Amino acid sequence: MRRAGAIFCAVVATALLGLFAAATATAEGTTPVPSGFPATPDDYAVSPEEAVKVADTDPKIVARKAELTSKDTLTANVKAESVRIWEVGYYLNGEKVNLVIVDGQTGEATQSWTGPAVDWPMARGKPGQFGHILNSPWVWIPLALVFFAGLFDFRRWRKWVHLDLLVLLAFGISQAYFNAAEIGTSVPIVYPLLAYLLARMLWIGFRGHGLDRSAGEGLRPSIPVWLMTTAVVALIVLRLAGNLADSGVIDVGYAGVIGADKITDAKPIYDDSFPEDNPTGDTYGPANYFAYVPFEEALPWSGSWDDLPAAHAATIFFDAATLAGLFALGLMLVRRRRSVEDPDDDAAEDDLLAPAPPEEPPARGGRVRRRLAAWFPDREGNVLGLTLVFAWVAYPYTAFVMQSNSNDELVSALIIWALVLFAGPLARGSLLGISGMAKFVTLPLFPLFAAGGRGIRLRTREDRRHALRPLVLFTLAFLFFTAVLLAHPAVDPGLKMFWERTVETQLDRESPFSIWGQNDLEWLQTAVKAGVVVLGIAVAFVPWRRTLIQIAALAAAVIIGVELVLEHWFYLYIPWFLGPLLVAMAARDADDISADAPYPRLL
Repeated sequence: MRRAGAIFCAVVATALLGLFAAATATAEGTTPVPSGFPATPDDYAVSPEEAVKVADTDPKIVARKAELTSKDTLTANVKAESVRIWEVGYYLNGEKVNLVIVDGQTGEATQSWTGPAVDWPMARGKPGQFGHILNSPWVWIPLALVFFAGLFDFRRWRKWVHLDLLVLLAFGISQAYFNAAEIGTSVPIVYPLLAYLLARMLWIGFRGHGLDRSAGEGLRPSIPVWLMTTAVVALIVLRLAGNLADSGVIDVGYAGVIGADKITDAKPIYDDSFPEDNPTGDTYGPANYFAYVPFEEALPWSGSWDDLPAAHAATIFFDAATLAGLFALGLMLVRRRRSVEDPDDDAAEDDLLAPAPPEEPPARGGRVRRRLAAWFPDREGNVLGLTLVFAWVAYPYTAFVMQSNSNDELVSALIIWALVLFAGPLARGSLLGISGMAKFVTLPLFPLFAAGGRGIRLRTREDRRHALRPLVLFTLAFLFFTAVLLAHPAVDPGLKMFWERTVETQLDRESPFSIWGQNDLEWLQTAVKAGVVVLGIAVAFVPWRRTLIQIAALAAAVIIGVELVLEHWFYLYIPWFLGPLLVAMAARDADDISADAPYPRLL
């Protein structure tokens, strides 16, 4: 009996082992699935067991198995996605090393990934994932040619700014590798380009324009004004059409809509309650979500990641605000320069808000022409403003933001308008506080903007008179708007949760989309960080007298410096520094006037 009982137990144990093996591997040699197989969705023609069998035949998996030693364990996990595909993930000794995508209808292995692409879908070169139609060479290359040819001075082609234009377009080389899922090449290409632009902005910020005056006269396009105007109108129409007809909303824009919905429903933003398809959407400052509120109110969120019309509307508005700011800045630069041409007029520099009388419009011409002339009487200012607007709408990576419907142009608009209103410490302090509470990347601009048109000097009574009053006004405005925006998360769920969900999350972020994430270069990253901190502080003191063009250049330099040390970098971040960079490039030496000079009426 004892022998029979032992035999019976052995048979039962063998049967149980067989059942377990059948649950984890459907055939000899199939990779085991410890977590078990999920149910097959109704609209799938391929079972998860069959998906693993197909994935096991992928060449990369076959090669992986051939490299295994007796100490290695290779397991798989399979899950269904909403787009009728099976994702089969392979784990070597518990670490995810391979991913195979199997079509749920045909049973064909359509994609196979190793390296960063296993955990990062954006590293897989998915067509249209970002930028949509802009990823087509038949769209990107003509737009790049329009940008370069439209801003090129054919009369004086040996100008430093022409090289600047080429460097700006060279980000497209990196993007081509990114679209081919070769981020090991695309990422390193970015850093020499950023370093060059940083050096150029530092040169203009500290020394003025190029190595000699001829190289630093700014952008002076050869194309006639009427043609540039026509191009601007056409490009704006194309941007709007592209946004409405062929664009998607990435997780960034989606997060803005979710946060706005929470605000209108009187719910906390930072409370771990973002939906599963956007769990880390609350990593931005509160101003970002408040900016989406009017658009979410007009076009309410459905509760799912659909077309998200509110995100489209917000992106279009941010772009329009940036364009208006660039035109106003170009117009203002020329008119401010003229308003302080008299070197004996000391009152203008003391009265920061003193308006200059508008020029009389021409009396002749039709009614429409007279009305336009009354609105924009300064032809030279119009040309500079138009050049800035053209550069913005023709540059591919501003359209890239439009096609992705992200929140990055919100930062651009706020920085540009802070430059437009720079002569007023209250205005620039308010706008910098709002932008810093939208995306923290602009907070390092505080010392530069606090110093204003004069570097901070307190040695003499005259130095203190010029420095302390605007410094105090700027700081009060900055702190006021920062405190107002922080009041919402402070009440619920508290500043501790706000810190954890935003700053701490960003600091702890790991990403393969930077040289720091791809390589062990912590010592170099620390050194660059220290350099950026020194730069951010130094621009508050030197140069002592700076012009608005120098302010724009130094602002671009500080933002570029911050981008150089980011753990995660992407092409959507280019517009953060593009606005002030274009101002520094486009304005000529004659427009280089004191940043504290009064600004006249724009219209």
